[in-house]
Parts: sequence; structure tokens; C-alpha cells
Amino acid sequence: MTHTINDDTTQRSGTAVLIATSLTLFSMFFGAGNLIFPPIMGASAGSNFTPAIIGFLIAGVALPVISIITIALSGTDMRDLVSRAGTYFGLVFSVLVYLSIGAFYALPRTGAVSFSTAVAPVIGTQSTVASIIFNLIFFAIAFYLCWNPTNIIDSLGKVLTPILLGLLVLLVFLCLASLPASHDAPTGEYVHNPLAAGLLEGYMTMDSIAALAFGIIVVTSLGHTGGGIGAKVVRRTSTAAVIAGALLGVVYVGLGLIGHVIPNAQSYTDGASLLADAARSTMGWPGQIVFGLIVLTACMTTAVGLIAATSEFFNRLLPSISYRAWMILFTLISFVLASTGLSSVLAIAVPIITFLYPIAITVVFMTIVSHPFRLATPAMWTFRLGTWTAAAWSGATTLAQVGVATDRINSLLMWSPLQANQLGWILPTVIAALIGACVDVALLKRSAA
Repeated sequence: MTHTINDDTTQRSGTAVLIATSLTLFSMFFGAGNLIFPPIMGASAGSNFTPAIIGFLIAGVALPVISIITIALSGTDMRDLVSRAGTYFGLVFSVLVYLSIGAFYALPRTGAVSFSTAVAPVIGTQSTVASIIFNLIFFAIAFYLCWNPTNIIDSLGKVLTPILLGLLVLLVFLCLASLPASHDAPTGEYVHNPLAAGLLEGYMTMDSIAALAFGIIVVTSLGHTGGGIGAKVVRRTSTAAVIAGALLGVVYVGLGLIGHVIPNAQSYTDGASLLADAARSTMGWPGQIVFGLIVLTACMTTAVGLIAATSEFFNRLLPSISYRAWMILFTLISFVLASTGLSSVLAIAVPIITFLYPIAITVVFMTIVSHPFRLATPAMWTFRLGTWTAAAWSGATTLAQVGVATDRINSLLMWSPLQANQLGWILPTVIAALIGACVDVALLKRSAA
């Protein structure tokens, strides 16, 4: 009897940890950008909302979930995963990813967006002094919450994320219940290619890149909390990723519908002002407070996840510098950048992120596709040629976008389908991976002989 009770207790504890981990993962993904992209997409898509939201969900939900599962399958962090394309390639790529989603872009953005969107409208000032005071408090709280990485699940999954979800449900329900249905015509790319336009909007959430960084935290947390090792951790991590993805999908659809139904939706230029007006029109002045709390909570949960993930990575990279020392460094950098503004940082960070995204997606799918054959062949050339081609194509595209030999590069790259939509790297990457697969098969036959 005692044994049965202990088993039941262990099972309930494991289920509670799994749910908390799923909520933690959701909160790490769901930042300010994820909050404001869907409503503006819903407004722009108009009557083509359904194909647009499907495209958004593919890029904004399916790809991040697959990325988390990839990390679980590999059982390693991003550097080890990408190093199949070469040691230095894996090192440079990983460092660029963690810096771009960490202290030099996404992390300070959480503080800056929180202040400008949630706090400044309430206090009536955008002054530098007010920004410094707010960001000092904001990053001090984030620093405290991730001081001990083993407690992140408790900090996020059991406290902040339920608050965030509750506020989001309240906002979506009141807006859909009280706002009249809109029947606007689609605009821009949503007129002829709503699926592709929605795909690109979700593509720019950066969540597939972030998933490669967050994945190792989830795997480690489940391993440290009784999740087991090996196949059991893969299964539980995959389950947590699917649950988090389902929550993201429901929230994205709800936020997209707000942009779809709000009057004069296409007069808005950004999702933040659209949601703020939706909150005020349905709840009055308290709506501004509710919207502000949503932004603050979303940014805080993302900030905690980014500080923890970045610090853990660099601690693995340079063990002589402790996790907490990296935390202090990245928190201070983020505080300074968030307080003084992000315009100069954005000019550098956005091209780097544009360059990294195709490589990240290629790494994920090369890992997934080659995993079933891992016992027969490491599929080294499949992985290398595919990844190298994605990097070269993405690098050329990025150079053209920043004004380096734009006409010459575009004339060389436009043969690939979807190049105009920044997806031209897909076909050459697939071709290169297939060539690599032929090389791997030939090497396998030679070794067998």
C-alpha cells in the first residue's frame, strides 16, 4: 500500500513538474513581440485571416516546438548541435545567437518595450530619468528571479505565467464579446499571398532561434526534477513543448482575432497601440492597466528566460567565469542599453538576426531528418552541405539588404523561388543536403565493403 501511495505521489509530482515546465516554456517564448505581431497581422489580413493565421502558426508555433524537440533528441546545447557543421562554425553561430537574443538586442528590448508601452502612457512621461528608474527595478526583479536556475520553473511556470495567461484570456474574451465584427479587405502581401505573408510574420518572432537557446534549460530542468534521463527526458520535453505550443497557438489566434474585429483596424501601424485601444474600448481606463500588466508580465518572463539561457551558455563556454557572474554582466549591459535607447543596437542586430534564422531552421531540420539514421551513419555531409549552403545564401541576402552589391547579389539569387519573400535559401539548401546525402551513402557503402 505504501509503495502504491509513493508511486501515486511521484506520478502527481511528475505531472505537476511537466505542467509547470510547459508554462515556463510558454512564458519564455511569449514576449512583447509575440504580443503585438498577431493583432497587426489580423488587421492587415482582413478577410484572408484564416490562411494568414495558419501561416503564422506554422512559423510561430510549429517551428519552435520542433526546435525544442531537436534539442531534446540531441541531448546537447546549441553549440554541440551546430558543431556538426564544424567546430568554429558551431562556436561562432552559437555566440552570435546568444548575443543577438540576449544582452545586445532582445533582452534590453524587454525593458525598453515595457517602459514605453506599459509605463510611460500611465505616468505621462518618456523622460530618461523615468526610464532609468523603471529599468533598474525591472532588471533587478528579473535578476532575482533567475539567481538560481533550478528555481526558474517555480518562478515562471507556477507564478508569472498563470497571471499572464489569465490577463490575456480576459482581454481576448472581452474584445471578442463586445467589439463588432470587421469585414475589411486584405492589404499588402495579404491580398495575393496571405499564407506566405502570415508565415513571414511568424518567422520574424525569432522563436525558432530562441528555442535552440531555451531548449537546454527545459531538458536540464526536467532531468533535475525527477524527469529521468535518456528517452524519458526526450518524451517529457517533447510533451512540454507541444503543450507550450498549443497555448501559444490559442493565444495567437485570440490576439489575431482582436486585430481582425477592432473598428478601423487598418488605421493602426503597430500592434501595441491596437491592443491598447482595444483594452480601453472594452474596459475603459482600467483596460490600460490590464494591458500594461500583460506587457510587463510578458516582458518579465522573457527577460528571465533570456538571462538564464545566455548565462548558462557562456558558463558552459567559459567555465572559469561563473553562471552568476555572467548574469551580473548581461543584466548590467541590458539595463544600460534599455535605459538609453535601442536605435543604434537595432541597426546592428536586425541584419545579424536575418542572417541567423535560415541557418537555425536548417540545423533543426537536418537534425530531425538525420536522427532516424544515426546508428547507421552520422550523415555528416548531409548536415554540413545543407548548413553551409544556408549560411552562404543567407549571408549574401543579408549583404544585399544592407546595401552591399545589392543589384549584383539579387540578380544572382533571384532564380530561387520565394527569394523575394526572404525564403529563397530553402531550395538551394535542400539540393545541397541531397548531394550531401549521396556522399554519405557512398561513404557508408565503401566502409561496409
